[in-house]
Amino acid sequence: MIELRPAVSADAPALARVHVQSWAETYQGLMPDGFLSGMTSQTMQERRQTLWTQTLEEGQDVVLVAVQGGEVVGFASGGPTDFAGYDAELFTLYLLKSAQGTGIGRALVRELAQALGAAGHASLLLWVLNVNPTRGFYERLGGVLIGEKTVSVRGGELREVAYGWADVGALA
Repeated sequence: MIELRPAVSADAPALARVHVQSWAETYQGLMPDGFLSGMTSQTMQERRQTLWTQTLEEGQDVVLVAVQGGEVVGFASGGPTDFAGYDAELFTLYLLKSAQGTGIGRALVRELAQALGAAGHASLLLWVLNVNPTRGFYERLGGVLIGEKTVSVRGGELREVAYGWADVGALA
């Protein structure tokens, strides 16, 4: 049984763990090794825990967790954006590999869209690495390709693409 609920400050360590572990599971071989090793290090997990603690204490973003068997196996976050034509952004959607393909991601996106819509947001966008093997998930949810950018990272560059939904209610 999966429980979806708003994240609380006590979830920060679990958010950091899932964040780092999902990077390691998803991006091996898809980005520069030096960059990936930095993003999946113990130091990065500690930084992410601090950032998640701050984010949750500030309470400005919507952050949801998916809990299975008492363990956080995924999460999503979102909030306002200033991207032209869109007023909300899905900032993060991370699932442990064991939770992928189970419907948890879809449920998190749906719940996040409902929360953002209830907060008065009309549209939604997200950025995803163009080489992310789960990129098709956003297309299956009806996302329309609306932009792309290149980001310089240690050891190379990464390309990101943006998907948008003009009506956040379509996801809810």
